[in-house]
Amino acid sequence: MKKSILTLITLAMLFVSAASWAQGGTQTVLDGAYVPEHNPTRKVVPYPHLRQADVMWERRIWQYIDLRQKMNQSLYLPIDEIQNRKSLFDVMRTAILEDFSLTAYGLGPTQEDDEFRYPLTAEDVDSLLNPVRLRYVENLDTGEKEPVESKEPYASDDVVAYKIKEVWVFDKQRSERYVRILGIAPVVLLTNDEGEVKGKKDLFWLYFPECRYVFANNEVYNLHNESQRMTFDDLFQKRIFSGYIIKEDNVFDRDIASYAQGIDALLESEKVKNDLFLAEHDLWHY
Repeated sequence: MKKSILTLITLAMLFVSAASWAQGGTQTVLDGAYVPEHNPTRKVVPYPHLRQADVMWERRIWQYIDLRQKMNQSLYLPIDEIQNRKSLFDVMRTAILEDFSLTAYGLGPTQEDDEFRYPLTAEDVDSLLNPVRLRYVENLDTGEKEPVESKEPYASDDVVAYKIKEVWVFDKQRSERYVRILGIAPVVLLTNDEGEVKGKKDLFWLYFPECRYVFANNEVYNLHNESQRMTFDDLFQKRIFSGYIIKEDNVFDRDIASYAQGIDALLESEKVKNDLFLAEHDLWHY
């Protein structure tokens, strides 16, 4: 009797499996060695509580993450979505324009504001990410170039770098230094009507603590183990990126590029980085 029941259950399962396999006349293909079963929703690990009275040292810096560097390719790639992975810019774009889970902040009248004082509406962001550009196209009949307006949205490969604004603090209660990222901004190339590059510009700023839930639920390629992918939030919290300092808090509120160029700017960046190390080192007494 038990064997008959088991046989019926097995046949029923095979029937259901065959029906689901052939449903709609399409064949389901498993792109992998197993069916992913883990819940993709991840919680954000909260920062430890920090009291103002416990902060005995603080410094704000701005870093430039060049996506041409090999270590930063996880932020740049893939250009097109693959295996549920997107580039960081596509994650931002989807969260701002489709999910409305992130707020983009404009650069203000000076086009340099990074204090999150100018929230953009959905229409503002749409016009910012999908600009109408004037291009000169050759007329096949006359052979002359004529101006044509076209909507050319920014894509992942248009983003060449990211700027991050962060604060470094030393907590005397835990005797530990913390680095908290406050904001992140994508940087794109500026082109003229002929398509020639004439500079770079920041698109907008995002408040990083607001981004953490979105970043924590989007995966980054893991070079060493495909089954243990990390998230964008993991990447930033573990500092798995390469950047150089372009500004530190100063009385003039000026960038390093305003008084140093080329190799001198890089040397100044390294000097600021070394000063940050010494500031933490000198807090200890042996």
